[in-house]
Amino acid sequence: MTDDFTATLTGIPFADAADRVRAALAEQGFGVLTEIDMTATLRAKLGVELEDFLVLGACNPPIAHRALEVDRRVGLLLPCNVVLRAVDGAVRVEAMDPQLMMQFTGRPELAEVADQAAVKLRAAMAALTA
Repeated sequence: MTDDFTATLTGIPFADAADRVRAALAEQGFGVLTEIDMTATLRAKLGVELEDFLVLGACNPPIAHRALEVDRRVGLLLPCNVVLRAVDGAVRVEAMDPQLMMQFTGRPELAEVADQAAVKLRAAMAALTA
């Protein structure tokens, strides 16, 4: 098991890559609940420059509901963050493996739920480079 899922998009502007990621997530049943523009935030708050860096808070409601039914503390791990960042003229997209996140709970009965989330996140990542 790896600790994250990664895709790299080349030859596409950052904003277009973000649109593609949102669409790929939606195809797998994820809604984007939050968007944090780290570049703008750090520029405004600290006056520092950072490459294009966007954090999408993605949630698949049926999967989240199943996990919360097992252990409400799973809410501490939600939503799934999907990070887009500019790297050497490309856009790298990264998400943590839900199985790794569920290990923090110590609840083995969450493994099946995490597997389902992982399958959907992997499919979204694969769609980005297909």
